[in-house]
Amino acid sequence: MNVKKGDKVMVITGKDKGKTGVILVAFPKKDRVLVEGVNIVKKHTKPNQENPQGGIISQEAAIHVSNVMVIDPKTGEPTRVGYKIENGKKVRVAKKSGELLDN
Repeated sequence: MNVKKGDKVMVITGKDKGKTGVILVAFPKKDRVLVEGVNIVKKHTKPNQENPQGGIISQEAAIHVSNVMVIDPKTGEPTRVGYKIENGKKVRVAKKSGELLDN
């Protein structure tokens, strides 16, 4: 999986195509990510401690990692991810600009 928590990504396919957001959680074993503001679903909840009223709440649902692309920090466009060895460490780089993605 070439994306991780905190990456700014753009959705490239599906009902939320074109939307951007930050990855909140990554699920590598399931190949899915949770992106803020993307794939909003309605969830019916019973009354509980934090929501005594209960009702319908909106929250993000996970989407497949193949449906998102990392945004290039230099150009602001979606880009593929490459890898490079730098100072003995493997780092991620944007294919479009060659900019480092890992800080």
